[in-house]
Amino acid sequence: MHAVTVMSPGGPEVMSWAEVADLPLPGPGEVAIEVAASAVNRADLLQRQGLYPPPPGASQVLGLECSGRVAAVGDGVTAWRVDDEVCALLSGGGYATRVNVPAAQVLPVPAGVSLVAAAGLPEVAATVCSTVFGLAGLSDGEVFLVHGGASGIGTFAIQAARALRPSTTIVTTAGSPVKLARVRELGADCAVSYRDEDFVARLKEFTDGRGADVILDNMGASYLARNVAALAVEGRLVVIGLQGGGRGELNLGMLLAKRGVVHAVSLRGRPEAQKAAIVAAVRERLWPAVEAGAIMPIVDRVFPIERVADAHRHVEALGHVGKVLLALPGSEYSEYC
Repeated sequence: MHAVTVMSPGGPEVMSWAEVADLPLPGPGEVAIEVAASAVNRADLLQRQGLYPPPPGASQVLGLECSGRVAAVGDGVTAWRVDDEVCALLSGGGYATRVNVPAAQVLPVPAGVSLVAAAGLPEVAATVCSTVFGLAGLSDGEVFLVHGGASGIGTFAIQAARALRPSTTIVTTAGSPVKLARVRELGADCAVSYRDEDFVARLKEFTDGRGADVILDNMGASYLARNVAALAVEGRLVVIGLQGGGRGELNLGMLLAKRGVVHAVSLRGRPEAQKAAIVAAVRERLWPAVEAGAIMPIVDRVFPIERVADAHRHVEALGHVGKVLLALPGSEYSEYC
């Protein structure tokens, strides 16, 4: 088999597509997937740099999601059969021709979605389902602020909130006129330039002083104080990324006055049982909306996996909208080029 190998922590140039040892057969409760495509997530960039090691026991190969066809099933697996078209949430290993994954973390490719495009769904769907609708409990009629609305998670979160909570007011931040226009097309009621505008003031103005009931934040420390200021009474802030740093100052007095909640959560290191429950919720709550066309996978570009370094550079340049995918040899992906 082949996989992306990392010579040493560093820039995109440290990666190469190379022959590696074959994986063992899937163990009990596991499925082997012949990978058609994977996706580039920010966690992959950090792992490549040596800043985000995989959890104990996980594959050292990059890649937190994939799509493909079932190649083999382990003992006790009854939900999947060889040749089923699937996508999966991984702890690692997606940048390879084959990966073994717990069967409970596998999803069917939604009707109407291509096999390659499905590679960009598991991570964003699991993140949004577990945070926005699970932990934060976004209700219809509330105000939802999404930071980084043009990102993979952002584009999915906007569509999911519009599909599942149609009366929600959706406010999002983005960094360019092109991205601001795109998030409006996807369903945002208000798009704020984080380069040119104060998102707290703009949010308060747009909501007549109410603020946001739920905030999905990928920045962390640099936005912490402003996010707390932006919360409505009994608002919930969910931090899922640290692009703006990991240490910030929290105004507990303001948080107490608002009876607010701050959550900080990650997905990759959760126990298998929790991931299984999240994937089951994704299939029940979100897959019907995807199959109905109310939520679409937003694919910015597909790179052949041999050009994985170019794909990482493209994501690091921050010009993309939605997901950047990696297609393995033999995949049909010309529609995205």
